[in-house]
Amino acid sequence: MGRSFENRKHSMAKTAGQKSKLYARYGKQLYVVAKNGVPDPDGNPALRNLVDKAKREQVPSHVIEKAIEKAKGAGGEDYSESRYEGFGPGGCAVIVDCLTDNPNRTITDVRNCFNKTGAKLGAAGSVAHFFDHLAVFSFQGDNEDEVLEAMLDADVDVDDTESNDGRITLFVTPADFYKASQAMQEKFPDIQLEVQEITFVPQSDVEISTDDTPAFEKFMELLEECDDVQEVYHNGKVPD
Repeated sequence: MGRSFENRKHSMAKTAGQKSKLYARYGKQLYVVAKNGVPDPDGNPALRNLVDKAKREQVPSHVIEKAIEKAKGAGGEDYSESRYEGFGPGGCAVIVDCLTDNPNRTITDVRNCFNKTGAKLGAAGSVAHFFDHLAVFSFQGDNEDEVLEAMLDADVDVDDTESNDGRITLFVTPADFYKASQAMQEKFPDIQLEVQEITFVPQSDVEISTDDTPAFEKFMELLEECDDVQEVYHNGKVPD
């Protein structure tokens, strides 16, 4: 298929001054996943994957443990998932995933991000067709056939694979995420998965012009400042 995969998920809160935001986002996600399932990574594959992801992002252990312990208690916050779609500066497609305990506040905050940068908030489903919803695994390696054979043996529905510059990227259907993850661990126990997530992969890029780049970057900054925003996916490509 030749996706030439690049992670078009906006990197949220990576600088030193924004680590608290990153920790807060993971704390909320961990709490929700643990609360909605079993608050034990060994018995909850979704939680185990999120814990592993948080560790790769260098989220401290005490933040992870506190969120899981909180989920074991009675009561607590009642978060719901919400997704917003639209067109960002330069005409790129954007998907914004949120966790919120106040939907009215969240939609107001997200709408303001669009309005302040000349972007356009759309209806549900307005841009999702520009993306493929897939589970993605990326790791160092060059034996693509061996990976495909392992997936075939595990009855995993593979959508596509890429092998570039000593790196293999595997795309499978979201329903087979945990099956593929387990097969990888069993077949290649020493492998280091650099990407292991369910995400939205853009089918093609939209080139952001030099004139639109400042507004695009401001748009992403505003979304990052929203406490309820968890992930931002887009197909914009900013000029080098």
